[in-house]
Amino acid sequence: MGRKMEWAGKEKHMRGIPRKLVFLAVGAFAKAVATLLNTTSVHNADTLIRLVRSRPPGIPLLTVSNHMSTLDDPLLWGFKGFPSLDANLARWVLSAEDICFKNYALTYFFRLGKCIPITRGAGIYQEHMNEALQCLNNGAWLHTFPEGKVSQEDAPIRRLKWGTASLIVRAHVTPIVLPMVHSGFEEVMPEKFFLDRRPPFPLCNKKIKIMIGQPLEFDIPKMRQVAISKSRGDHLFSSTTFRGWPVISSHGLDLDEAAQRCLYSTISQQIQTVMEELRSLAKSS
Repeated sequence: MGRKMEWAGKEKHMRGIPRKLVFLAVGAFAKAVATLLNTTSVHNADTLIRLVRSRPPGIPLLTVSNHMSTLDDPLLWGFKGFPSLDANLARWVLSAEDICFKNYALTYFFRLGKCIPITRGAGIYQEHMNEALQCLNNGAWLHTFPEGKVSQEDAPIRRLKWGTASLIVRAHVTPIVLPMVHSGFEEVMPEKFFLDRRPPFPLCNKKIKIMIGQPLEFDIPKMRQVAISKSRGDHLFSSTTFRGWPVISSHGLDLDEAAQRCLYSTISQQIQTVMEELRSLAKSS
């Protein structure tokens, strides 16, 4: 299918008209479900809207959230006041290949919706991660679900996959990282509704809560130096059996696999901690 129809995701494809139509339709659907059929409350919405609309030119935005249902995206962006109908402002998002890219029609539709196919279990250096990296290098907004899969349990944020951290490290300009946590989508689109299947349409009269944190800043040059030193002196990393990751060069420093693992682990733990704080705040409010 030609690199999963990457051409359909280009802004200039048919002068951008199909993309605009998709975002008009999907954006209207998201607003209807989030604001008309259900009740959505958002904490710190202004921060997200400001970063989407008017962050400094060339600075990428990377939002991360937990994953409660197959409709988290686009419903996350359906709350009142968010520009969910604007294809130019819309996020790129990492999407499960086995769900969103099963055939030609779905692949074309999700490509128009600025979705990037990710094969679960294929590792952080799989082919389309370079496409996600290019989005950040273009100064765009990318959303990821770093837990890696849907979980509808009321449980602490799970250990994050390292793919998101690798994008932060490899981006030419360190992105603004904005953590988010939400609840309620597991009731709007439960995984096991009838005969262990999802409902054919989103359910109504549910309460959705979205907690948006403050932007995280990572001093990647300093963190790289620390990771290199720690990985050489830490038995845990020096004794690990490696998978043959490529050495990556970033700002004049070469990071071998041990240093990468150390660095990705540190970044992921910091993001996970903030997400869990947001989750706890949501439960207590």
